[in-house]
Amino acid sequence: MKSFTFDAFGPYAFSGTALIAGLDQATNTPPEWKQGFVGYSERFGSDFGIAVVGTTTRYGLAAVLKEDTSFYPCVCRGLFPRLRHAAISTLTARRGDDGHRVFSIPALIAPYAGSTGAVYGWYPNRFSARDAFRMGNYSLLESVGGNIALEFLYSGPHSLLSRIHLKTGPHAPVPVSSQ
Repeated sequence: MKSFTFDAFGPYAFSGTALIAGLDQATNTPPEWKQGFVGYSERFGSDFGIAVVGTTTRYGLAAVLKEDTSFYPCVCRGLFPRLRHAAISTLTARRGDDGHRVFSIPALIAPYAGSTGAVYGWYPNRFSARDAFRMGNYSLLESVGGNIALEFLYSGPHSLLSRIHLKTGPHAPVPVSSQ
């Protein structure tokens, strides 16, 4: 529950949403929402809603399937192994007492659930399932970027990041093999 709350409503959720809403504002997407503070606030609310729906879907399905979709820093060294780990972690989860890595259906579905909710819930009527798929692809890429940031910004077991999000303590599952 702590990880869900942090991922859905924590500082990274708000800062990531602010960044994505800023990009949407710069590209005037969607144009119906105009520019200025009102347009930005609509984009921020929409992007935050997409993220909350996606996060809720990921954690809810992961609980049903008994998966841990949280990000764990790599035990490996080197730029490319760590990049690979961050990218692979986007679509995998840990399962079982040994923490073995599995392909994660919740991690795959979640970005598309958020964008589908937006397309059919609050976006202008001109958007369709094709737009939901396109937006879901962007959300999936944002997840890769977020994992890369977590992989390289993490600075040890005594950092603020480890205390509020990353499970690196004695209760974290030990991976079967390093990525």
